[in-house]
Amino acid sequence: MKKVYVIGAGPAGLTAAYELLKQSKDYEVVVLEESEAMGGISKTVNYKGNRMDMGGHRFFSKVPEVNKWWNDMLPLQGSPARDDIKLSRDIPLAKNGPDPEKEDRVMLTRNRVSRIYYNQKFFDYPISLKWETFANLGLATDIAAGFSYLASVIHKRKENSLEDFYINRFGKKLYSIFFERYTENLWGRHPREIDPSWGAQRAKGLSVFAIIKDMFGKILPGRKNRHVETSLIESFSYPKLGPGQLWDVTAEEIRKLGGTIQTNCKVISLTKNADNHIVSLTYETNGQSVTAEGDIFISSMPLKDLVGGMNDVPAKEAAIAAGLPYRDYRTLGVLIRKLNLQNKTKIKTIGNIVPDNWIYVHDRTVQVGRFQIYNNWSPYMVVDLEHTVWIGLEYFCSEGDKLWNMSDEEFSAFGISEMIKMGLIDSKEDVIDTHSESVKKAYPAYFDTYSEIDTLIDYLKGIDNLYCVGRNGQHRYNNIDHSMMTSFETVRNIVNGIDNKDNIWSVNTEQEYHESKSS
Repeated sequence: MKKVYVIGAGPAGLTAAYELLKQSKDYEVVVLEESEAMGGISKTVNYKGNRMDMGGHRFFSKVPEVNKWWNDMLPLQGSPARDDIKLSRDIPLAKNGPDPEKEDRVMLTRNRVSRIYYNQKFFDYPISLKWETFANLGLATDIAAGFSYLASVIHKRKENSLEDFYINRFGKKLYSIFFERYTENLWGRHPREIDPSWGAQRAKGLSVFAIIKDMFGKILPGRKNRHVETSLIESFSYPKLGPGQLWDVTAEEIRKLGGTIQTNCKVISLTKNADNHIVSLTYETNGQSVTAEGDIFISSMPLKDLVGGMNDVPAKEAAIAAGLPYRDYRTLGVLIRKLNLQNKTKIKTIGNIVPDNWIYVHDRTVQVGRFQIYNNWSPYMVVDLEHTVWIGLEYFCSEGDKLWNMSDEEFSAFGISEMIKMGLIDSKEDVIDTHSESVKKAYPAYFDTYSEIDTLIDYLKGIDNLYCVGRNGQHRYNNIDHSMMTSFETVRNIVNGIDNKDNIWSVNTEQEYHESKSS
């Protein structure tokens, strides 16, 4: 049997391990995970029974293979009708066999509600052309935005930056209101410093024209078969107990198939021989260093760390990898008695809270980039659904900066102060409890040496027994489905003896669709 090491137990790593074990008995598969949790940034944290999603994850794909895979792990329950989102936890769940615990192993169908909070007013996300949008902006801004968009239609910019990308699609005025500040907060860089390919990854097909097209598509004949940009989807699937549930179940299935998952094992280096073939890896666990030989290595660890831990890497490729940038992430779970935001929509919710899954914050007076309302993702995420609201404040930062270095107590006080400033709560007395989580290298960024990444990719393709998968494994801002697809392609190549890796690296380069800023 060939020994396969999978580095990382996120969506890509676990998918690769499961698919390889399922498709062939010729491989001994070992997954090495740095933390104790399954799912990477898609994990779910259980804090005193209240569950936190690290970044918000919508399960939606236009790839049948991915949808079937999800449904096999966690069968879909419910319909996308808004009435099924429901006002209590009494959602009827189908039993999946004799094991009563499997009652919980389902995907719920949820309706997407995301809005922008700007000047203490709500705007649809993505921006819609409803009357409320024009009214909230005000007549002067409406006129300026209209002329600005027409100017962008007549005079297209050469797209040298993300700023050019957005202005070409929305005009300079709407860009300045709804994209500039948020993007700079997210990446710590102004959009004019960011490669435009990030826009192609995260806002494929989204523009004023696409919004108008979708608006008319809803009222014209044949609307059921209309093409919908991912950023405009209206419903999605979501594991009953949060996204981490899917990866916990996947880990169980891997073990049933004979695979091994070792947690608290941080891979620090890989050793190549003179033929550019990896012969072993070294990982740290419980204060000890362990070196293990293997035949095949599937990596979802950050490219920067992967290449930095390899021997005999050419200077140019080593420099590109060392310069790849990332953005880190901190989130503060805040349990409150009530949320001041009024539900002025027609959507019914428990306690009449606003119905949003998450809300983008474009207020320049605060640092929070977005906040989730976990009650609305799944009613099973909150212990006392009737009397509490469970909020997740999301901050984008860089390891070592002021925000990252705050103690949990300082971070909690800071987050609560921003909630008060935004009018979400009246005072700190409204807060029952808080919990902080931090994630390193949550988002691969598209600046600095990223412009040279193709050179690095060509080098990595030449290492015959190394396969790079997933978001960090390819330094590509993939959604879950595309991360999984890189693993599908990897396993196909391994099982069928295919040496060319172009198919693995070409996943999600067709610019067909993508979800704007999420997980």
